[in-house]
Amino acid sequence: LWRFVYSARLLKTNHFRTAASNTSFPAVWMLLAQYSGRIPGLFVVVKKNRFFTMPETVEDKANLELYSPPPEVRGMTLLNREAFKRTVVVPVLKVKKEIVSVLLKSLKHMVLQRPGLKRVVEDPEDEDNRLLILDPHKIPEFSLGEPEQEVLKQLSVCSEVSKYNLELTYENFKSEEILRAVLPEGQEVTSGFSRVGHIAHLNLRDHQLPYRYLIGQVIIDKNPGITCAVNKTSIIDSTYRNFQMEVLAGERNLVTKVKENSIAYELDFSKVYWNPRLSTEHGRIVELLKPGDVLFDVFAGVGPFAIPAARKKCHVFANDLNPESYSWLLHNCKLNKVDSKVKVFNMDGRDFLLGPVREELSKQLPLLKEQKTSFHIVMNLPALAIEFLDAFRHLLDGEPCSTAALPTVHCYSFSKHGDPTKDIQERAEASLGTSLDGRCSTYLVRNVAPNKEMLCISFQVPAEVLYKRPCPSEGKEQA
Repeated sequence: LWRFVYSARLLKTNHFRTAASNTSFPAVWMLLAQYSGRIPGLFVVVKKNRFFTMPETVEDKANLELYSPPPEVRGMTLLNREAFKRTVVVPVLKVKKEIVSVLLKSLKHMVLQRPGLKRVVEDPEDEDNRLLILDPHKIPEFSLGEPEQEVLKQLSVCSEVSKYNLELTYENFKSEEILRAVLPEGQEVTSGFSRVGHIAHLNLRDHQLPYRYLIGQVIIDKNPGITCAVNKTSIIDSTYRNFQMEVLAGERNLVTKVKENSIAYELDFSKVYWNPRLSTEHGRIVELLKPGDVLFDVFAGVGPFAIPAARKKCHVFANDLNPESYSWLLHNCKLNKVDSKVKVFNMDGRDFLLGPVREELSKQLPLLKEQKTSFHIVMNLPALAIEFLDAFRHLLDGEPCSTAALPTVHCYSFSKHGDPTKDIQERAEASLGTSLDGRCSTYLVRNVAPNKEMLCISFQVPAEVLYKRPCPSEGKEQA
């Protein structure tokens, strides 16, 4: 940490030096954030490392030892919950049941705080007593410190700490602890997943596949509301944007309901594309729209851009090539009572641009004498969307009535380039046949995989690209 502080040249400030020397580790990070806006170079360093895990502490290791399932479960591929029973020795205080609640408040920092485990149990030797279970990590030698002994003295409670055999079962272990105990030592353990309604969507690595059915069942057991676990078995199909999947555990019903940004959607997860990690991006684009604006959604899916835009009283033209997506888009428009505000199409994206989009722009743009309506075109097919940008070349005839009315494109793409912003701009320029320098903005949507980013490039289609103007020779001949 201090090497990092020195590299950022923070110790030039006496105030920081004094504060940091008397501050806990998390608080130091708060100080770093506080000074990031005033010290050159710091913000870039912090932002670059926004995805990190804190180093494992001594207490973390102690937790692993105390709450690890029995070693016999190593290599288990079919879940046997009974095999996870284990007894551990923990410290307890014997107290009169009348003062249990008072003592819990006074010693709350010392009491065992673990989900699913009782902190107070009956004393088998005396029905008038209760056993207050203490955290063994806070009392490593089974003896209390002076502050705690003083508290007990004031309450007339004996400070002697006893040992108690605590039985742990499958229900008491966290999913990470179960999987760490089952999978081979040293192998990556995952309990992460995307939640799509009642479905947990996993993307398991090769070494985890022999344990996939167990992993699926553990995810269901440990996450209320999850009743089905699936694993992706192929990459996303670039045509219909769905992928093959295997049901690992639970019910086989893949028709689900989801809620995003206060809007409900229904879909068949096995046949259409849905990614809950894009909710923020959907909201960001919709926030740019004003009532009365026009949105063309070229690869609309089940409607995460189109429906909130329609609810914002925009005029929406939504298209998807996948017949299943088209059907669910129609269904969700009716579900959210915006079917009268959304025109839905089931076409190839290029045909949609050359047909309905061209027709609507040709009709509306010449009528705009003042800039009141904005036109937005969303192209959310990151694997291919940039290749469709050449459809804007000479899409319209004539001259623009106002450059301010030129449609704004929001085009998504993946990049594995060292400079993804430069990469996506250069590829967009190649498709459009013109430079976008000073005329576009690029937004990092999310990190998809190591060295693979998803980005959105936004720009107004340049007039020289969008309009096909008469050649000078043609004009002379007509004269």
